[in-house]
Amino acid sequence: MSDKEELRYKDERSGILVNGVGRSGNRALLYSMGLEEDDFRKPMIGIANSFSELVPGHIHLRELARDVSDGILEGGGIPREFDTIALCDGLCQGHCGMRYSLPSREIIADSVEAVVEGNQLDGVVLIASCDKIVPGMMMAAARLSIPAIVVTGGPMIAGKCNGRTNICLSNLREFVGEYQVGKMTYDELRKMEMASLPTVGSCSMFGTANTMSALAEVLGLTLPFMGTCPAVASEKRRLARASGKRIVKMVKEGLSTDKILTKEAFLNGIKAVMALGASTNSVLHLMAISHEAHADITLDDFDRISRQVPYLCNLRPSGAYAVDVLHDNGGIPAVLKAIQDKIDDSQITVTGHSIKEVLEAQPLVENDVIYPRSAPKNKQGGIAILHGNLAPDGAVVKASGVKPSMHQFTGKARVFNSMEDSITAIENGEIHAGEVIVLRYEGPKGGPGMREMFLVTALLVGRGMDESTALITDGRFSGSTRGPCIGHISPEAAAGGPIGLIEDGDIIHIDIPNRSLTVDLSDEELAERRKHFKPVVKATSPLLKKYSALVSSADKGAILHTHD
Repeated sequence: MSDKEELRYKDERSGILVNGVGRSGNRALLYSMGLEEDDFRKPMIGIANSFSELVPGHIHLRELARDVSDGILEGGGIPREFDTIALCDGLCQGHCGMRYSLPSREIIADSVEAVVEGNQLDGVVLIASCDKIVPGMMMAAARLSIPAIVVTGGPMIAGKCNGRTNICLSNLREFVGEYQVGKMTYDELRKMEMASLPTVGSCSMFGTANTMSALAEVLGLTLPFMGTCPAVASEKRRLARASGKRIVKMVKEGLSTDKILTKEAFLNGIKAVMALGASTNSVLHLMAISHEAHADITLDDFDRISRQVPYLCNLRPSGAYAVDVLHDNGGIPAVLKAIQDKIDDSQITVTGHSIKEVLEAQPLVENDVIYPRSAPKNKQGGIAILHGNLAPDGAVVKASGVKPSMHQFTGKARVFNSMEDSITAIENGEIHAGEVIVLRYEGPKGGPGMREMFLVTALLVGRGMDESTALITDGRFSGSTRGPCIGHISPEAAAGGPIGLIEDGDIIHIDIPNRSLTVDLSDEELAERRKHFKPVVKATSPLLKKYSALVSSADKGAILHTHD
């Protein structure tokens, strides 16, 4: 055997790092990190870890990464851990820092791509918990088309205090509004602060973090039960270890993400969104991930499916229970079982089995956590897509979080060009029943960064104004938002959308059953106002300037590139 043949260690794509005499320097670099020659024959598996001491949902991820690493070693692979960034939307909430949250999704996807492609890794395990990190990781997985598996950090356990149970961060934000109007004392509020979030993990309501973790499972990128398993459960560590072992087998089987992330898988994802009453941010993220997978879905898909799949899950912020309770009742497999006749259960998952095979052992659960199909929480899905002369390209509302009395609402516009101005008006008692807060220049380009308006909505709910006042915006909402809040209005004000032409006192009509969002202005009146229209331009940073220049509209998922 020649020297050249002896130096061909493996056929996997990471062989480009070590095969042949010419890779002597590469091998030396690997030796310097403690690897042995026999390691060059094994699949090289990346562990993309988003550990951070700034994020409650990510502070425990070092331990999970060790479990994943152990599993990779047991499976016969070589684990190589690397880092990416993570922001806590809760800590970014309500101030200028929220402008960086959505852009961080793209940074995460790009950084993972750079490391995986730069090192020609054979597979990757993606460890994440929270709002933009899970979708950013999934975007990378879709883009790379190599074997990949997601390990989610898991939700925290819900809080208990003063006789209340299932307390989540969303409740605490609303408690501030209660305190401001005298419904709660300062001491009571302080006790709630200390008791609401008793463990590490993603926030315990079914907000964006848990929505995207659940969707990672629905799309087939995690092992069963991963999406809802609590952060502090020993089961989570076992699932992480099993994921490490499984990724090595996926490499050997050639099971890459392009075989999992099909158009049908994303349509399954939308169906799960409707049954779960998921975060409106799922609309942005599913469109962005599907775009990376070359399996684009549109707002029309969400609109069509919302009329076909009922809303079943009684989860906070719109229902009674935290996510750990859903896990105790069968988790995502139980939800998929409930709508199995609506989904394409032939889709393959990282297990190597179809959804149908995964669900064979799952019993049907019908109770007050997962409502029966015969008596759903609502006959239509949890999210609705609205159109009209105020949102020609669409707008999104979490219908499951809106009280029935507000599904149709007409009110006078109160216009604000920033979130801060609207908060000041609410706190000063300047917003009244029968008004519609119009919050603009908060879209992807105009914000820039499409901030969440959760603090605004929480103040309205806490003050008991969610049955007399509505909010519409070209920004977005936290997954923990409830109330008559319509976001993602497209085109946004900064792109010349009609929302930029609205004036105080204009009459706005919201009609969720008929999927309509309109203003009482004729085409001629809008055209006349447009003659004098000058978009507001906000001072910003180099990163956000670049983001604003490149980002698409919310109705396209706020992505930074196209396939053209």
